[in-house]
Amino acid sequence: MFLSIIIVVLGLSLANASCPHIVSKKEWGGLTPVHVSYLPRPLDLVIIQHTVTPFCSSDGTCAEAARNIQTYQIDELNYWDLGMSFLIGGNGKIYEGAGWLHVGAHTYGYNSKSIGISFIGNYNNDDPTAAQLDAVKALLRCGVEEGHLTPDFKVVGHKQLIATQSPGRRLYQVIRTWPQWLEDVTPIKNKS
Repeated sequence: MFLSIIIVVLGLSLANASCPHIVSKKEWGGLTPVHVSYLPRPLDLVIIQHTVTPFCSSDGTCAEAARNIQTYQIDELNYWDLGMSFLIGGNGKIYEGAGWLHVGAHTYGYNSKSIGISFIGNYNNDDPTAAQLDAVKALLRCGVEEGHLTPDFKVVGHKQLIATQSPGRRLYQVIRTWPQWLEDVTPIKNKS
């Protein structure tokens, strides 16, 4: 019995070993959400965006960017929380937004059926760093392993679903090469 418990605990810790560290809201100084609504799981859609804010490359500037975005979205846009599920800093760190479990406010009409991942910066001008791309790929693998994403999930650019330049030309060019890329969004596109 004791050996079985040790094996289960060891198995759980090994299962999470491949998941990257996500900087929690508490760690980056985020506010508690005003309200939460829960996502169904697993999801099969990931939307990649950019914040159109200055690029950040240090822990301090990336945490400050996350705080500024959250404050703006709560105070000015009346969102319940930071709208994106996750933010990716130029330092290669992943910042918790609405997370895996909560409905975000990142893409009108798709919030309750997708995960929104936003790169901090303007990727019409900035190139995504290798550290950022590695972090997102690790996050997506973890999402599948932990049952948040289906094994056959698809990735799209924000601009494929609504009228925007997001995720920026340079980032869009990169994500189009990913194996999960969905070129034709006609089957998933909202009819409005």
